[in-house]
Amino acid sequence: MKLAMVGLGKMGANMVRRLVRDGHTLLVYDVDPNVARLLADEHETIEAADSLHDLIAGLPVPRVVWLMVPHEHVDASIDAVIKAGMESGDLIVDGGNSNYRLSMRRAERLARQNILFADCGTSGGVWGLQNGYSLMVGGSDEAVGRLRPALESLAPAPDRGWGHVGPAGAGHYVKMIHNGIEYGMMQALAEGFELMHAKQDFGIDLAQVAGIWQDGSVVRSWLLDLVADALKDDAGIEALSDYVEDSGEGRWTVQDAIEQGIPAPVLSLALQMRFRSRQDPSFAGKLLNAMRAGFGGHSIRKQGEAE
Repeated sequence: MKLAMVGLGKMGANMVRRLVRDGHTLLVYDVDPNVARLLADEHETIEAADSLHDLIAGLPVPRVVWLMVPHEHVDASIDAVIKAGMESGDLIVDGGNSNYRLSMRRAERLARQNILFADCGTSGGVWGLQNGYSLMVGGSDEAVGRLRPALESLAPAPDRGWGHVGPAGAGHYVKMIHNGIEYGMMQALAEGFELMHAKQDFGIDLAQVAGIWQDGSVVRSWLLDLVADALKDDAGIEALSDYVEDSGEGRWTVQDAIEQGIPAPVLSLALQMRFRSRQDPSFAGKLLNAMRAGFGGHSIRKQGEAE
């Protein structure tokens, strides 16, 4: 295929690199023109566009434009590429972490102009270039069919790691649930290793345990591999802050569970624990101590007192 990539951050740029490795031709654009030019210098089948007008003009009809921009900039990016010359029958793909409801609305809006839309939940992070991306695609059969050659190249293999999961909005919905599950898995691993870290009388070697679990264990996973890598550097772990950000998809997952009336206590608590990480000290912890003192007379250690 010859297609365009708009947004050349870590994900977008690596997706371009993986596509050209498999024989595709890319026109690329970024708000920072130097980023696009540097990427184009890497391969003869990458061409940097100085403007969105040049980008659209350089594509064969029907055009395919893949957006890899922050979710708050998707609508503005769609408007900009349409203004730059996209026409009836063209296809716009949103590969970022957008809210699935917005993807449904965008598909409806574009359909009135006879422009196709696909929402692609994209997982793989900075390792996607090497390992391939997990792609959850929503949209019509026509839209996904047209995109199929690129999807097969971006995925770990043409026949695995990607799928057409439903109509417009379904791709970002599945990715939202994926990220909610990710929160829960990460929290469980973090808590388990913290318990072992605190069991000082056993002197457990956490790096050793992670290595044991990486082979044969039912909890082996890429996340566990990341834990094992991190534990190889004790000083690096100690230097990290415990402040944990959330991208928004965990919140959307919990909101969806509430709206559907479906219990999701693990996913909900994992999100709440990310909020907890941003409190120092924790007001909730102070209240817990006050209540324990009130009903049980438990002693309370004041802030700053030695253990």
